[in-house]
Amino acid sequence: MSNLQPIKGTSKDQPGLRYPTNGKTIYHRPLNRSKASELSGASFAYLFSEMVGYASKKIESIQDLEKRLNVQGHPIGLKLLDLLLYREPPRSQTRPLNIITLLHFIKINVWQHLFGRAADGLEKSSDPSKPDEYMIIDNEPLVNRYISVPKDMSQLNCAAYVAGIVEGVCDGSAFPARVTAHSVGKQEEGEMWPGRTVFLVKFAPEVMEREGYLGKG
Repeated sequence: MSNLQPIKGTSKDQPGLRYPTNGKTIYHRPLNRSKASELSGASFAYLFSEMVGYASKKIESIQDLEKRLNVQGHPIGLKLLDLLLYREPPRSQTRPLNIITLLHFIKINVWQHLFGRAADGLEKSSDPSKPDEYMIIDNEPLVNRYISVPKDMSQLNCAAYVAGIVEGVCDGSAFPARVTAHSVGKQEEGEMWPGRTVFLVKFAPEVMEREGYLGKG
C-alpha cells in the first residue's frame, strides 16, 4: 500500500483554487516587490462603487451608510500600518511615539501609498476646549471622484471609508481615536475645491493623558 502513488487529474477535476504552472501564488511574492505599483483607476472605481452599493442596502440614514464604510476601511488601516512599517529601513521601523509623529506619518506615508501624493493639510483644532482634535485635509478625495450621490443623499461623503483606514492606523499604533469625514467645499460656481474634505481625528482621553506625561518628560 505504501508504494501506491496518487493519481494526478486535470485542473478541472481538482476542487478549490487553481495554481499557476510554476507553483507560485501571490503569497510567494515579496512584500517590497510591488512597492511602486499602481492600481488601475477603472478597477478601483468599479470595486469601490460596488462596495458603496453593498453598504447602502437596508440603511436607515446617511450616518448609517457612512458608519458601514468606516467599518470596512478600519481593518485595511490596521494591515496597512504593518506593511508600511515593514517597508521602512531597519533603523526607522518603529511605530510613531507621539500624536504629531503619527499624524505626519498618515499625512505623508499613508496618503502617498494610497493616493500617490501627500494629504493637502494638517491642522490642530483652534478651539482651546478641544485639544484632542486634529484635522487632515484632502482637497479632492479620490474615493469621491467616481461616486454619483443622489440629491436626497447630498450630505453623504464616501470618504468615510478613508476615515476608517485612518482610524485603523491610529488604533494599530496604540493611539485610539474616532475619525470622521466632513465635506467643507462649497458647491458654488468658481469654487476651486468643491469636494474638499476634512478628516476629523478625535483621540481618546487616555491618549491625551499619555501625551501630557510625555510632554512633561
